Amino acid sequence: MRRAPACRLATALFALSALVPLTLTAPSAQATPATAATAAVATAEPHDDCPPHGLDPALVARLDEAIERTRREAGIPGVTVGLWLPGRGRYVRSTGVADTATGAPMTPDLHMRIGSETKTFTVTALLELVDDGLIGLDDPISAYLDGVPDGEHITIRQLAEMRSGLFSYTFDPDFVNTLLADPTRSFTPQELLTYAFRHPNVFAPGAQFQYSNTNIVLLGLVVERLGRMPLADFIHERVTGPAHLHHTLFPRGAEFPEPHAHGYTNQTPTGAVADATDWNPSWGWAAGAMISDLEDLRRWAEVVATGTLLSPATQAEREKFITVPGFDGAGYGLGLFRTHGWVGHNGSLPGYESVTMYLPEQDATMVILLNTDIVHDGYEPSTLIARAVTSIITPDHVYELPAQG
Repeated sequence: MRRAPACRLATALFALSALVPLTLTAPSAQATPATAATAAVATAEPHDDCPPHGLDPALVARLDEAIERTRREAGIPGVTVGLWLPGRGRYVRSTGVADTATGAPMTPDLHMRIGSETKTFTVTALLELVDDGLIGLDDPISAYLDGVPDGEHITIRQLAEMRSGLFSYTFDPDFVNTLLADPTRSFTPQELLTYAFRHPNVFAPGAQFQYSNTNIVLLGLVVERLGRMPLADFIHERVTGPAHLHHTLFPRGAEFPEPHAHGYTNQTPTGAVADATDWNPSWGWAAGAMISDLEDLRRWAEVVATGTLLSPATQAEREKFITVPGFDGAGYGLGLFRTHGWVGHNGSLPGYESVTMYLPEQDATMVILLNTDIVHDGYEPSTLIARAVTSIITPDHVYELPAQG
């Protein structure tokens, strides 16, 4: 059944099922992509550069089985899972392939595109400016940027917590068609906002929750203006540098450091599965363009969830998670979400998905990286892996996001 060009994206914006909404919509594949992907990786063996330390062998076996079963059922080419469980042990496992053409195995050292996890970096940069006294969370966006519809009533806080009411450019059919026609093209932030601002606002500021990439693009521009440098440079100097993230970067274009996994998507004009590895992520910019790896995201999970780079007062503001209608056990804060005790973010854009979460109650960290965004039975593949893993390691805190509608 073919989907209309905006249905998948629209679902993502109205439900935390994605918190991945750097996912574009295209018609679904005419042949089942999951089947093709499974066939391509059927002979791949698990790869482990970091043997489990301290974990009970029976628990390791359960994790291995659950991850591999879920990967095969969902047609995921390759996946890496990292778990750090103080007092219990460590688990890092890669399975499947990083490249379906060559059969090269998925390994824990690969760079990956992280999609909407970029939001955690952009909003952290913004909150550092709050700590610097250069901006207030309840200031209107109109005090810093001109031309925002109803900008005198939309606050910085409302942008960061997805309650601005601004139309997301990723809903715009012309934007979707332009991107899918040439996914290697470059977009400027101003071009993205032009797509958004030609539509009326969806609701009054603060009235509802709606995940919108437009919000974070605006915050990225605010960081550039107040930080007096390009967003990529500010994030490097004030966020990734101090956090000692040496393999995390904000690309200027489609560059992708080696080694990296190839990524596979069915978000194409025909719905056929394509290799999206070299697609230009500039359309995601402050909301989804960044690249990282397993070890850096392990560090970042705790940094962002505990506020290492921020004052306690500002981190407390960040953690004022608002309830999202229709989503039991979860809430959204300032560029951060919580689900059943886990705090962090996920990410998705064509070809890649990720989950980076920290469980304060147990000082536990979970990072999941995979090289497809193809939905299986209505669920993001990263959600399926995260749910399978947490059902075993933290049965009282199961990572759960709803299916796409």
